[in-house]
Amino acid sequence: MRIVSVEPLIDTGGFSGTKEWQIIYDHITKAIKTVDWPPGSGSFTLYSQCGKKPGEGNGVAPIKSAFMRQLKSFGWILERPCGVDTVKKSWKMDACFPVSDRVFALEWPTGNSLSSHGIMNKMALGMIEKVMIGGVLIVPSYEMHRFLANRVGHLAEIRPYFRVWRSIRVDEGLLAVIAVQHDAVSKHVPLIPKVTDARASRHTRRQSLSLA
Repeated sequence: MRIVSVEPLIDTGGFSGTKEWQIIYDHITKAIKTVDWPPGSGSFTLYSQCGKKPGEGNGVAPIKSAFMRQLKSFGWILERPCGVDTVKKSWKMDACFPVSDRVFALEWPTGNSLSSHGIMNKMALGMIEKVMIGGVLIVPSYEMHRFLANRVGHLAEIRPYFRVWRSIRVDEGLLAVIAVQHDAVSKHVPLIPKVTDARASRHTRRQSLSLA
Protein backbone atom coordinates (compact mmCIF):
# COMPACT_ATOMS: atom_id res chain seq x y z
CA MET A 1 0.00 0.00 0.00
CA ARG A 2 1.18 3.54 -0.64
CA ILE A 3 0.50 7.11 0.43
CA VAL A 4 -0.87 9.33 -2.34
CA SER A 5 -1.40 12.57 -0.41
CA VAL A 6 -0.74 14.20 2.95
CA GLU A 7 -3.05 17.12 3.77
CA PRO A 8 -1.94 19.18 6.81
CA LEU A 9 -4.94 21.09 8.19
CA ILE A 10 -3.45 22.44 11.43
CA ASP A 11 0.30 22.98 11.73
CA THR A 12 1.25 25.44 14.42
CA GLY A 13 3.72 25.91 17.25
CA GLY A 14 6.59 24.12 15.56
CA PHE A 15 5.58 20.52 16.34
CA SER A 16 6.00 19.45 12.68
CA GLY A 17 9.69 20.32 12.98
CA THR A 18 10.36 18.18 16.03
CA LYS A 19 12.06 14.81 16.35
CA GLU A 20 8.83 13.40 17.83
CA TRP A 21 6.88 14.16 14.66
CA GLN A 22 9.64 12.68 12.50
CA ILE A 23 9.39 9.45 14.51
CA ILE A 24 5.57 9.42 14.32
CA TYR A 25 5.49 10.05 10.57
CA ASP A 26 8.17 7.42 10.00
CA HIS A 27 6.08 4.87 11.94
CA ILE A 28 2.95 5.72 9.96
CA THR A 29 4.62 5.54 6.54
CA LYS A 30 6.40 2.28 7.36
CA ALA A 31 3.21 0.70 8.70
CA ILE A 32 1.26 1.69 5.58
CA LYS A 33 3.94 0.23 3.30
CA THR A 34 3.85 -3.10 5.17
CA VAL A 35 0.12 -3.61 4.47
CA ASP A 36 -0.10 -6.13 1.63
CA TRP A 37 -2.72 -8.29 -0.03
CA PRO A 38 -2.69 -11.18 -0.41
CA PRO A 39 -0.80 -11.50 2.89
CA GLY A 40 2.89 -12.12 2.32
CA SER A 41 2.83 -10.91 -1.28
CA GLY A 42 4.84 -7.76 -0.60
CA SER A 43 2.37 -5.53 -2.49
CA PHE A 44 -1.23 -4.46 -2.08
CA THR A 45 -3.50 -5.74 -4.84
CA LEU A 46 -7.25 -5.31 -4.60
CA TYR A 47 -9.67 -7.73 -6.17
CA SER A 48 -11.08 -5.91 -9.18
CA GLN A 49 -14.72 -5.59 -8.20
CA CYS A 50 -16.60 -2.31 -7.93
CA GLY A 51 -18.25 -1.78 -4.56
CA LYS A 52 -21.27 0.21 -5.72
CA LYS A 53 -23.76 -2.58 -5.14
CA PRO A 54 -24.49 -4.04 -1.68
CA GLY A 55 -22.38 -7.09 -0.93
CA GLU A 56 -19.74 -6.23 -3.53
CA GLY A 57 -16.28 -4.70 -3.18
CA ASN A 58 -13.39 -5.40 -0.82
CA GLY A 59 -13.61 -5.20 2.96
CA VAL A 60 -11.78 -2.57 4.99
CA ALA A 61 -11.46 -3.87 8.58
CA PRO A 62 -8.79 -6.52 7.73
CA ILE A 63 -6.69 -3.80 6.03
CA LYS A 64 -6.91 -1.62 9.11
CA SER A 65 -6.06 -4.54 11.42
CA ALA A 66 -2.84 -5.27 9.55
CA PHE A 67 -1.83 -1.62 9.81
CA MET A 68 -2.60 -1.48 13.54
CA ARG A 69 -0.55 -4.60 14.23
CA GLN A 70 2.45 -2.89 12.74
CA LEU A 71 1.88 0.32 14.72
CA LYS A 72 1.68 -1.70 17.93
CA SER A 73 5.05 -3.26 17.14
CA PHE A 74 6.43 0.30 16.99
CA GLY A 75 5.19 1.05 20.50
CA TRP A 76 1.82 2.66 19.76
CA ILE A 77 -1.02 2.05 22.23
CA LEU A 78 -4.19 0.70 20.62
CA GLU A 79 -7.73 1.57 21.72
CA ARG A 80 -6.48 4.14 24.23
CA PRO A 81 -8.91 6.43 26.12
CA CYS A 82 -8.08 9.92 24.91
CA GLY A 83 -8.78 11.78 28.16
CA VAL A 84 -11.58 13.96 26.78
CA ASP A 85 -15.20 13.37 27.80
CA THR A 86 -18.04 14.04 25.40
CA VAL A 87 -21.63 14.62 26.47
CA LYS A 88 -22.36 10.90 26.52
CA LYS A 89 -19.10 9.19 27.38
CA SER A 90 -15.33 9.25 27.07
CA TRP A 91 -14.01 7.81 23.84
CA LYS A 92 -11.00 5.89 22.61
CA MET A 93 -8.72 6.44 19.65
CA ASP A 94 -7.59 3.62 17.34
CA ALA A 95 -3.95 4.28 18.21
CA CYS A 96 -1.97 6.80 20.26
CA PHE A 97 1.73 7.59 20.60
CA PRO A 98 2.92 9.27 23.83
CA VAL A 99 4.50 12.72 23.39
CA SER A 100 5.53 14.18 26.75
CA ASP A 101 2.31 14.77 28.72
CA ARG A 102 0.09 14.45 25.64
CA VAL A 103 -0.56 11.89 22.93
CA PHE A 104 -0.59 11.90 19.17
CA ALA A 105 -3.73 10.15 17.92
CA LEU A 106 -4.45 8.18 14.78
CA GLU A 107 -7.72 6.88 13.36
CA TRP A 108 -8.55 4.72 10.34
CA PRO A 109 -12.36 4.75 10.01
CA THR A 110 -14.10 1.77 8.42
CA GLY A 111 -17.50 3.44 8.08
CA ASN A 112 -18.92 6.19 5.90
CA SER A 113 -17.78 9.81 5.68
CA LEU A 114 -19.85 10.79 8.74
CA SER A 115 -17.50 8.77 10.93
CA SER A 116 -14.55 10.66 9.44
CA HIS A 117 -16.16 13.99 10.34
CA GLY A 118 -16.77 12.86 13.92
CA ILE A 119 -13.21 11.61 14.30
CA MET A 120 -11.69 14.84 12.98
CA ASN A 121 -13.82 16.85 15.41
CA LYS A 122 -12.74 14.64 18.32
CA MET A 123 -9.06 15.03 17.47
CA ALA A 124 -9.47 18.79 17.10
CA LEU A 125 -11.19 18.90 20.49
CA GLY A 126 -8.37 16.87 22.00
CA MET A 127 -5.91 19.47 20.69
CA ILE A 128 -7.98 22.35 22.04
CA GLU A 129 -8.14 20.65 25.45
CA LYS A 130 -4.36 20.05 25.27
CA VAL A 131 -4.53 16.30 25.82
CA MET A 132 -3.45 15.68 22.22
CA ILE A 133 -0.51 17.21 20.40
CA GLY A 134 -2.13 16.23 17.11
CA GLY A 135 -3.79 13.56 15.08
CA VAL A 136 -3.90 11.86 11.69
CA LEU A 137 -6.93 10.48 9.88
CA ILE A 138 -6.22 7.80 7.27
CA VAL A 139 -8.71 7.43 4.42
CA PRO A 140 -8.69 5.69 1.04
CA SER A 141 -8.25 7.75 -2.10
CA TYR A 142 -11.17 8.10 -4.49
CA GLU A 143 -9.55 5.56 -6.82
CA MET A 144 -9.19 3.04 -4.02
CA HIS A 145 -12.68 3.53 -2.61
CA ARG A 146 -14.23 2.39 -5.93
CA PHE A 147 -13.08 -1.14 -5.14
CA LEU A 148 -14.13 -1.12 -1.49
CA ALA A 149 -17.44 -2.07 0.09
CA ASN A 150 -20.36 0.26 -0.56
CA ARG A 151 -20.40 3.61 1.29
CA VAL A 152 -16.88 3.49 2.74
CA GLY A 153 -15.75 7.09 3.25
CA HIS A 154 -12.92 8.50 1.12
CA LEU A 155 -10.78 11.60 0.64
CA ALA A 156 -12.96 13.37 -1.94
CA GLU A 157 -15.98 13.30 0.38
CA ILE A 158 -14.30 15.15 3.23
CA ARG A 159 -12.02 17.48 1.26
CA PRO A 160 -14.71 20.23 0.94
CA TYR A 161 -14.70 20.51 4.76
CA PHE A 162 -10.95 20.97 5.17
CA ARG A 163 -11.35 24.74 5.58
CA VAL A 164 -13.51 24.11 8.66
CA TRP A 165 -10.70 22.28 10.45
CA ARG A 166 -8.12 24.74 9.11
CA SER A 167 -10.03 27.53 10.86
CA ILE A 168 -9.50 25.96 14.31
CA ARG A 169 -6.96 27.79 16.47
CA VAL A 170 -4.63 25.95 18.85
CA ASP A 171 -1.30 26.94 20.37
CA GLU A 172 0.61 23.92 19.17
CA GLY A 173 0.03 20.76 17.19
CA LEU A 174 -0.54 19.07 13.87
CA LEU A 175 -3.76 17.71 12.40
CA ALA A 176 -3.59 15.98 9.03
CA VAL A 177 -5.38 13.65 6.63
CA ILE A 178 -3.41 10.95 4.82
CA ALA A 179 -4.89 9.27 1.76
CA VAL A 180 -3.74 5.75 0.88
CA GLN A 181 -4.13 3.69 -2.26
CA HIS A 182 -3.61 0.18 -3.60
CA ASP A 183 -0.65 -0.78 -5.78
CA ALA A 184 -2.71 -2.69 -8.33
CA VAL A 185 -6.05 -4.38 -9.05
CA SER A 186 -6.52 -7.91 -10.33
CA LYS A 187 -9.07 -10.68 -10.76
CA HIS A 188 -6.40 -13.15 -9.64
CA VAL A 189 -6.32 -12.27 -5.95
CA PRO A 190 -8.92 -13.10 -3.25
CA LEU A 191 -11.60 -10.59 -2.35
CA ILE A 192 -10.77 -8.99 1.01
CA PRO A 193 -13.45 -10.25 3.42
CA LYS A 194 -16.00 -7.80 4.81
CA VAL A 195 -17.76 -7.24 8.10
CA THR A 196 -20.93 -5.18 8.34
CA ASP A 197 -20.76 -1.54 9.46
CA ALA A 198 -22.42 -2.49 12.75
CA ARG A 199 -19.72 -5.06 13.49
CA ALA A 200 -16.68 -3.29 11.99
CA SER A 201 -15.48 -1.58 15.15
CA ARG A 202 -16.01 -4.72 17.26
CA HIS A 203 -14.12 -6.79 14.70
CA THR A 204 -11.18 -4.40 14.73
CA ARG A 205 -11.19 -4.26 18.54
CA ARG A 206 -11.07 -8.08 18.74
CA GLN A 207 -8.18 -8.08 16.27
CA SER A 208 -6.36 -5.55 18.43
CA LEU A 209 -6.98 -7.41 21.68
CA SER A 210 -5.71 -10.63 20.11
CA LEU A 211 -2.31 -8.97 19.80
CA ALA A 212 -1.95 -8.44 23.54
